[in-house]
Amino acid sequence: MDARKEGLPRNPQFSAQQPHLGSLSPFFLTCVAYFLLWIPEDPPSWVGALVKCLPVLCLVGLLRAHSGSGRAYSSLLQGALLFSALGDVFLIWPQAFLYGVLAFGMAQLLYFWAFGLRPLRPGLLLPIILASLPFYGLLLLHLPPDMVLPLTAYALILSAMLWRGLARGGSASWGALLFATSDSVLSWDTFIQPLAHGRLLVMATYYGAQFLITLSAFQSPRLKTN
Repeated sequence: MDARKEGLPRNPQFSAQQPHLGSLSPFFLTCVAYFLLWIPEDPPSWVGALVKCLPVLCLVGLLRAHSGSGRAYSSLLQGALLFSALGDVFLIWPQAFLYGVLAFGMAQLLYFWAFGLRPLRPGLLLPIILASLPFYGLLLLHLPPDMVLPLTAYALILSAMLWRGLARGGSASWGALLFATSDSVLSWDTFIQPLAHGRLLVMATYYGAQFLITLSAFQSPRLKTN
């Protein structure tokens, strides 16, 4: 039986191209540096922007060094990570917030493209909609008028990425879920009510999301036939 034609769920398995611990160390070290320096508490600067986006850039380097057989998928992830790094830079400066939203919107679109539409799994849309609508409805009540349209568009793109990440399975599903969590906490902390340790939670889930999505490039999607 051809499981691909039957539309059966895929079971991602790690490929032979998975990275070793040494190749992951730059990402973890730059994450540690970010949290130790805690530059978000300092005035915006290019040094702060560099320290913030270095972990994501390390993941780009990891993918370039270990692209394996899934080169198209890896290339899309690299593009998404580069747009994410650009968004990280823009978000350092409050006046560039909308440029950051645009950059991250492009990143989510590339993730959506990478995850693909097979298996479709439309049933995942209902829980995503039920979880998203109350939150974004509350968020809209607190947004400045000029933020309503771009953030609504971003929320739709993020929800679509989450759907496809969950449908893909493996580490991509956990990465997509963490990304949605990070953005939701950031929105709440920025527009609704500041949270104790909000920035720590935002960045920890964000780096975790990017790491898990990156790991999905080292998984070979295999289709179950039983």
